[in-house]
Amino acid sequence: MSSSFEVIGGQKLKGEIVPQGAKNEALQIISAVLLTKEKVTISNIPDIRDVNLLIEILGDLGVKVTRINDDTYSFQADEINMEYLQGDVFRKKGAALRGSIMIIGPLLARFKKAFMPKPGGDKIGRRRLDTHFLGFEKLGATFNFDSEESFFSIEATNLQGTYILLDEPSVTGTANIVMTAVLAKGKTTIYNAACEPYLQQLCNMLVRMGAKIDGIGSNLLYIDGVAELGGTEHRMLPDMIEIGSFIGLAAMTQSEILIKDCRIDQLGNIPTVFQKLGIQMEFRGDDIFIPSQDHYEIQRFIDGSILTVADGPWPLFTPDLISIVLVTATQAKGSVLIHQKMFESRLFFVDKLIDMGAQIILCDPHRASVIGIDKAYKLRGITMSSPDIRAGVSLLIAALSAEGKSTINNIDQIDRGYQRIDQRLNALGAKINRV
Repeated sequence: MSSSFEVIGGQKLKGEIVPQGAKNEALQIISAVLLTKEKVTISNIPDIRDVNLLIEILGDLGVKVTRINDDTYSFQADEINMEYLQGDVFRKKGAALRGSIMIIGPLLARFKKAFMPKPGGDKIGRRRLDTHFLGFEKLGATFNFDSEESFFSIEATNLQGTYILLDEPSVTGTANIVMTAVLAKGKTTIYNAACEPYLQQLCNMLVRMGAKIDGIGSNLLYIDGVAELGGTEHRMLPDMIEIGSFIGLAAMTQSEILIKDCRIDQLGNIPTVFQKLGIQMEFRGDDIFIPSQDHYEIQRFIDGSILTVADGPWPLFTPDLISIVLVTATQAKGSVLIHQKMFESRLFFVDKLIDMGAQIILCDPHRASVIGIDKAYKLRGITMSSPDIRAGVSLLIAALSAEGKSTINNIDQIDRGYQRIDQRLNALGAKINRV
């Protein structure tokens, strides 16, 4: 039986909140510990379901995992049991976690083979894994897919550096190929590489471990393969998606929130997009202060036309915050066109917002026109279900700003990406009950 949140809306929140470590960084950084037999210590790890499951899989695989404190673990992959990957336990756990694909690159690089069940994860349209596999193949890996068992086995006895032009700048795909290439023979060039802060973090960590990578932060990476890598210490970035979620939440609920330790230098244009919605913010050192605002007005383009917020590969606006911007715009003054380019079913939660009283026209699976109601009335609480991680938090934000009681079912989806979100928001004065 899945849990639900019962939310009593209309509370103004006040106080400080610290964002968790970045979920999207965690899955690749933690997988990278397989690249060395030496100890790797990682801090600011978020305590969320997807990450904990990956750590569990590594432990099953033979990695010595030590929890040093709440958010810090050490990993030592000096005795790996590759046979575990062919057993039923891994098939079940690996299939439940999309991020389990991230262990393939390191395993190929170090052990010349890997196994993988077809992965699960979010229901936000097709998320192809072709980029990963094309990259592995270019480096010299061969694949077998057992369609009856839905199981991949991959071998790479002779990994050779090469030129790779990615078909799309996939973050996980780039990370996986980088982790494979650092131990391949010769030079690898990756063009159209993702250049998200998460990927820069991974590359910088690998360099500290002894890898040779040039072009970090750009979409053109040069990697000179080395024979082996050593241990290191790494601290993960705060989760930019959580930071964006808290900015939207503060505006929707007229709350005064101080978001601590944001690594503002790594947020790209996230603050700018929320400022375009009319949300005031102050940068205080590395903290972002959102004052309580009775109204916020969406800017127009210089020629007076309606603002469009669209997502794209970094450094464009992250697709993970499109649903948060959409929900925040419902209470703004003015209109905005939300264009979700990268995934085809991420907007399918807007019917719930319309039921709550929001003025939204869903043009097609990728575009929604939001007519802000300028807080003329509050949204009303309803019963709804969370289709994916980010939509789940958008619905939670809507519920917190709404009048009356809302029930959000299927909150396992929220727990996959946000640690103890109910407790942390309740500490600011929210009324969220987990049932």
